[in-house]
Amino acid sequence: MRQDERPVAVILAGGLARRMGGGDKALQRLRRRPLLDHVLDRVRPQVGAVALNANGDPARFAGFGVPVLADPLPGNPGPLAGILAGMRWARRAHPGATMLLSVPTDTPLLPADLVARLRQAKAGQGGAIVCAASQGRLHPVIALWPVALAEALAEALDAGVRAVADFAAPHGLAVAAFEPAGADPFFNVNAPADLAVAARLLG
Repeated sequence: MRQDERPVAVILAGGLARRMGGGDKALQRLRRRPLLDHVLDRVRPQVGAVALNANGDPARFAGFGVPVLADPLPGNPGPLAGILAGMRWARRAHPGATMLLSVPTDTPLLPADLVARLRQAKAGQGGAIVCAASQGRLHPVIALWPVALAEALAEALDAGVRAVADFAAPHGLAVAAFEPAGADPFFNVNAPADLAVAARLLG
């Protein structure tokens, strides 16, 4: 894939992390490194550029070398707002990019062929949007989105749509199924105990 064909990516860290006890899940330590570092390691080789969706003071993420995008709507409306922030950043900073990859900040095992598999599924199945699945579960936040859907997404958010799948389905949703022999590549760190599990899965 040529550099100019790669999507750009937004890592979603705008949630309140209640099950983690609040604060920044992205900064939780996993094997002595912030969780965000692990996700960046997985995502950066697959995309042309990366941004982080997070609210509050962006200075706390200054050491990661990525632009920080706040939700465009108040009140922590959920991941769709972060995806919209990513689409608008892509248009502004990377006008040649047609697709946006979204991933959450709590998935440190993301596969190295995530983008390739998503693109393959989109080409084979059609649909404007393509998301990952594993172990019989859809992961609609782990997806490729056309940047051209920014206006439609803004209108949906204004109309009160909050569930990612509710927005994606009417536009056509392809699915890339990952059936790993080992650990689920989309294992997510929701609670403090999950950090120990993730450390073990990382080997």
